[in-house]
Amino acid sequence: MKIYTRKGDNGETSLWNGDPIFKDESRVECYGTVDELNSFISVARESIENEEVVRVLTDIQLELFVVGGELATRNPEKLKAVVTQEHIWRQERIIDVFMSRVPDIHRFVIPGESLPGAHLHVARTVCRRLERRILWLTREEEVSDLVLTYVNRLSDTLFALALYMDMNETNSLHDTAANH
Repeated sequence: MKIYTRKGDNGETSLWNGDPIFKDESRVECYGTVDELNSFISVARESIENEEVVRVLTDIQLELFVVGGELATRNPEKLKAVVTQEHIWRQERIIDVFMSRVPDIHRFVIPGESLPGAHLHVARTVCRRLERRILWLTREEEVSDLVLTYVNRLSDTLFALALYMDMNETNSLHDTAANH
């Protein structure tokens, strides 16, 4: 199978349903950022030995294909899977579980006290950028509110996992007031 089509040489690509679109349009920027986020989660996942966290991250990666699919079409009703309220509730359950395992925080923490935590914080910041990109897209086109809510919750999940991994790896969290 050849992976090049030469169709993109002039700056165009196609949405999931075949509609042509320029590569620099906001919809492409959104699903491209989903791909970037998924890749950063892979880097994080590969630095983690905790099987529970690896399983959570793998499930998130699969869910990101659903998010990307929704962003890669203007007709999500034709997709086999879309983001649902259950996806959001699942993220909330994950957040609650992992935040219950770290001390209460009342200030900003220095990101990445461990390599796995640092990787997860990078993924979190990419997720926040994705959220901003989706907001940008909603000013131009219709996007499911559930997609935006899911991405917002996912950034919180990645934050909770990063804190947990930092505690798991180093037994400490350094906040911004630690030496000030």
